[in-house]
Amino acid sequence: MGLGQHLGLHAGRIASAALLGACLLGTSAQVRAQTPESPAQTEAKTAWEEAGKAAVNGPHDVKLANQATLHLSEGKVFIPQQQAARLLRVMGNPGDYADLQGLVMPRGDENWMAIVRYEKSGYIKDDDAKNWNADDLLKSYREGTEEANQERSKMGVTPIEIVGWAEQPHYTASKHQLVWAMSTRDKGAPADQPQGVNYNTYALGREGYVSLNLVTGLKDLPKDKVEAQNMLSALEFDEGKRYQDFNASTDHVAEYGLAALVLGAGAKKLGLLAIIGAFVVKFAKLFILAAVGFGAAILKFFRRDKSGA
Repeated sequence: MGLGQHLGLHAGRIASAALLGACLLGTSAQVRAQTPESPAQTEAKTAWEEAGKAAVNGPHDVKLANQATLHLSEGKVFIPQQQAARLLRVMGNPGDYADLQGLVMPRGDENWMAIVRYEKSGYIKDDDAKNWNADDLLKSYREGTEEANQERSKMGVTPIEIVGWAEQPHYTASKHQLVWAMSTRDKGAPADQPQGVNYNTYALGREGYVSLNLVTGLKDLPKDKVEAQNMLSALEFDEGKRYQDFNASTDHVAEYGLAALVLGAGAKKLGLLAIIGAFVVKFAKLFILAAVGFGAAILKFFRRDKSGA
């Protein structure tokens, strides 16, 4: 996916969506008697129920693409690729999820999610990290988002605008990890509208990289980004697949560097920076429309203990 196709991420409504789901619990029976489910509502509810059944509780070691292991901690669940892709689609994001590994969500009352992907890009040289300009990257990202807004409009989703860096791109060479965050809001919205954030973390390996894209609201970023950082620390490439295992005489080298990961261009499928578009907008609408049991299914999924289910 090129820059022109890149879908910006707006996550400002994830907390309100969950709260709305709780409110719907008390009214679902009444709504059921009045309003039949639409096909979209039925599909959404089924997708969440299947995700709940397939979810793996931490602590658990999750294998990623025969490349790395995510040491999932207590209090989190991992939704495998098939069910995760279905969830993303019902949230309003059609597309190719071949490189999607799954979703990580908390089992408690927190409201964030992390999209885990592995891109077989080849070995990415990291020497351009010392020369990039954050202002230039921001300008390019805004231009790409403007192009992507045309696709968002076709989906019936409100266009977004890039507010700025929530955290400027920075690369830790000793760990081969890249982190950055962008804040967004609905285009033309008041300045005091809650802003969404996609907090992006990348771990480079010998043959490609794992991305962990945390979705949350700007006000929750200080506490929620700790979860992303902890997951990044809990990610371990297998022996022989580590960045330092690179063999210049045999291994494929990517045609782009780290700056391309921030810009969202330079590779065929580099829509990894904000892969799920306006899913929270769709997410909130689904909560409003699918009152019949949907709120209950969501909360059961987020809070259940599978061992006692």
